[in-house]
Amino acid sequence: MLLMAFDSTQQALRAEMLLEYADIENDMCPTPKQITAGCALSLEFPEEDFERVKLIVREERVEIRGIYSKVGDQYVNMEL
Repeated sequence: MLLMAFDSTQQALRAEMLLEYADIENDMCPTPKQITAGCALSLEFPEEDFERVKLIVREERVEIRGIYSKVGDQYVNMEL
């Protein structure tokens, strides 16, 4: 699973709606302490949907902090 972090709750809720509309499985979860973000909410989604999620974020101009992959105990920012 990948994790998308946000700077605002409004953007997190908007992204959740857009992913659901695109029929991409996602789960709202607390933002891990290792990720510095302005919002306490993040979205988890399957790694195989990464390209589709990137496209949605770009086309819909969703403001995100980043998309992260968990490697061990660390979160690595994926290149958008």
